[in-house]
Amino acid sequence: MTRPSAAVIDAVDALHRQRVADGIAPSSVWGVFDRDGLVASGGAGDRGDGSAPDADTVYRIASCTKSVTATTLLGLVGDGLLSLDAPVTDFVPAFRSVALPTADSPVPTVRMLLTMSAGFPTDDPWGDRQESISDDELDAVLRAGLLFDSVPGTRFAYSNLGYALLGRVVAVVAGVPFTTVAHERVLGPLGLDDTVFAASDARGHVVTGFRRHGSEWEALTTPGPGAFSPIGGLFSTVRDLARWGSWLAGAFDGTTPPFPERVAAARGPLGTAERRAMQQAMRMVPPESLPGSTRSTGYGFGLFVEHDPVVGSIVSHSGGYPGFSAHMRWSVSTGIGVVAFENATQAKVSVAATRAHDLVLADVRSTGGTSTGAGAQTSAQTSVQTSAQTSAQTSAVLPETRAAQGAVQRLLADWDDDRAAVICTPNVPMDVPWDRRRAALAAAVAAVGADLAAAPVAEESTTPTHLRWWLPGEHGRLRVEIRLAPLAVGLVQTLTVRAEPTPA
Repeated sequence: MTRPSAAVIDAVDALHRQRVADGIAPSSVWGVFDRDGLVASGGAGDRGDGSAPDADTVYRIASCTKSVTATTLLGLVGDGLLSLDAPVTDFVPAFRSVALPTADSPVPTVRMLLTMSAGFPTDDPWGDRQESISDDELDAVLRAGLLFDSVPGTRFAYSNLGYALLGRVVAVVAGVPFTTVAHERVLGPLGLDDTVFAASDARGHVVTGFRRHGSEWEALTTPGPGAFSPIGGLFSTVRDLARWGSWLAGAFDGTTPPFPERVAAARGPLGTAERRAMQQAMRMVPPESLPGSTRSTGYGFGLFVEHDPVVGSIVSHSGGYPGFSAHMRWSVSTGIGVVAFENATQAKVSVAATRAHDLVLADVRSTGGTSTGAGAQTSAQTSVQTSAQTSAQTSAVLPETRAAQGAVQRLLADWDDDRAAVICTPNVPMDVPWDRRRAALAAAVAAVGADLAAAPVAEESTTPTHLRWWLPGEHGRLRVEIRLAPLAVGLVQTLTVRAEPTPA
């Protein structure tokens, strides 16, 4: 295996140091790996004890957990304990109370949940705040009903609720809690001893998550395990997640894993065929679902699969929780990968990790005598950007979305915190407190001289539970955008208001 040069490793390190210098996060840590394990790592900033983070510092990895959830479930499938095409109602009786979107809609199956095609709305802000709820509370959510953006089995939409349901499936089939099954069947056998579902179980230094407010960093509390742990509950280290990526990438080179001492029969939780299946695009991901993506992308089992015109498939997953950002990615053809963590809300460390991976891949291929083909990459980027620009559409929104739009319009014209709490899910003030939202609204209105009582001058929607509209102003427009949580009552999980001044 050709390894990255020292110059490129230095460039990767510089990327992350610059992010800390730019105030994107208090700390940033990274690792480069191949099929044999961790090749290089580094960290910048203060992890909370005056030291820079290293490969053994513990961060929340958020939705990178989903690949572990998928692996745990596929192991049960391989043992003949359930079928991917079984309906979720076989394992979660409360789902029988959910009214499906059409008379001919199928009940979502385990396969649909795995591939994010059960028809649920995208639910990151809401889902990220549900981790600690109990199974009974999740059942209550289901019995109260759900909204659907599409007929189950017909379209991709990123869903935390779907992976929470998969965790329940695992627990029911195995007869013990999901976290126990994941540890006994996946994390333990692979020697991922620093990957845990509770901060108190971590062996290394656990980093605190923060969010930016003005020039200050605000510390955030970390929720404990619960019904939504399968969506993003894991803590891990660069060393452990690099080992995880090495094991998954190793399914394509025909060799045994690099740590057979902890893997029965050098097979691990899954055989190579099942691991390869995880890393195949099962569902096309619409460009609008991945803003800024430069490659066509699909979703497999707990993993995104990008197509690069030069190196072929690149497998990845990001993780974002309040206070944390994580990303892992690797090339199927070379086994070269990158993992990176930061401890700030919406840090989007995936941007740095993607850039770092591109640098490493270019270096390795150049060392091997093959150019990375900059022209081909630019062509691919142009193609995806053009697709994203032309994909904007005004979907037929749900009646619940229209009702929410009216409620938000009235709220903006005469703000009241109690009324806002009735309209929105609890994560909205947790993500940005009401007083800060009021101040931001006033500033945006003043910036463009917006008329909050006017009818919208334009609107667009990408899914039935999403709506974006513009209000007129003397010096521009006010952009308002909402997304509903997957709850039948039609509550707003995302509310953003931005000024768009007229160009000078």
